[in-house]
Amino acid sequence: MKNSLRFAKGVAAAVAAAATLALTVPAQAEVDFSGQTVEWWIPFGEGGGSDVWARFYAPYLSKYLPGQPNVIVRNVPGGGSITGTNEFVARAAPDGLSIIGTSGSTQFPYLLGDSRVQYEYADLEPVLVSPTGGVVYIPAHFGVADASELGKLMGTELIYASQGATSLDLVPMLAFEVMGLNVRHVFGMTGRGDGRLAFERGEANIDYQTSSAYLTNVLPLVEAGDAVPLFSWGVLDAQGNVQRDPTFPDLPHFLEAYEMVHGPISAYGIELQAYLAFFGSGFAAQKPVMLPNGTPDEIVQVYRQAFIDAVNDPDLQAAKGDILGDYEQAVGDDVAGVYAAATSIDPVARDWVRTYLSENYNVTLD
Repeated sequence: MKNSLRFAKGVAAAVAAAATLALTVPAQAEVDFSGQTVEWWIPFGEGGGSDVWARFYAPYLSKYLPGQPNVIVRNVPGGGSITGTNEFVARAAPDGLSIIGTSGSTQFPYLLGDSRVQYEYADLEPVLVSPTGGVVYIPAHFGVADASELGKLMGTELIYASQGATSLDLVPMLAFEVMGLNVRHVFGMTGRGDGRLAFERGEANIDYQTSSAYLTNVLPLVEAGDAVPLFSWGVLDAQGNVQRDPTFPDLPHFLEAYEMVHGPISAYGIELQAYLAFFGSGFAAQKPVMLPNGTPDEIVQVYRQAFIDAVNDPDLQAAKGDILGDYEQAVGDDVAGVYAAATSIDPVARDWVRTYLSENYNVTLD
């Protein structure tokens, strides 16, 4: 069994093109932000995960940008993050004084072709990509020891407590569909914490939690013999290959679990292409930082170097804790490939997801 499985051809081509572009930029010119202020746009309200992430990074970015400018976070919430991102694309000048950080909640409407979206990720200049992870688990009473025994559950109705069909819970929805599990999605949860509580009350019998929440709240259930982890979502390497989650190296990632149940993957069907696109956007490259379209190459390279230096800062490494976890931040030459994989989807796969959501969950996106 391979531990490294590649994305669909269309995404791989995008990765190659992005990597080629990254290698052809000219040498950096003199860039100096002394006495200036950089606005880091976050299209969410204060206190959320993206806001905390940006505020954590901001002083380190300031430290390593030429001239050590003041870096402030500007919250522009609304429309599930679409409003602020649209505004950034329309208004931000390509002078290096405006950057934006989005998340899977912003990328999903783009990948789905939501008519409200006026931003084009291919036109923005990525300078950092932050991943996160998660683990799928079930109750121990099913008698399933690990992912290799998932076949025992085929035909059994499973219940998943979901935040909504177009939220980050679209990733498990597609994963369960691809795996062939019979899962009923019950909507209305306000967060994954609600989903876990539903699991603990016996109202749901399959769930996932992000890495930090799993370690804090679910691992004790596993150690007590009440829950069984099945697989992680995995992470992406710089070439767009799916690898095991470094936080859970003993757990198979989803594609490995799929092969345990169904045998080797010989070709990526539409359903699997769709899953991979949303997995990349929602987890493996959940939070990218970008400069506006038209930003000079020398400024882009200055930002990429600043984030390399920030990530390697000993103080950041000591303080990253639950903010960044154990995940390798995509910086420098690694940015382009991971970003392309997370913001690209084959139009046929996109149309399949739209049809799937419309026919099964009455979700319309036009």
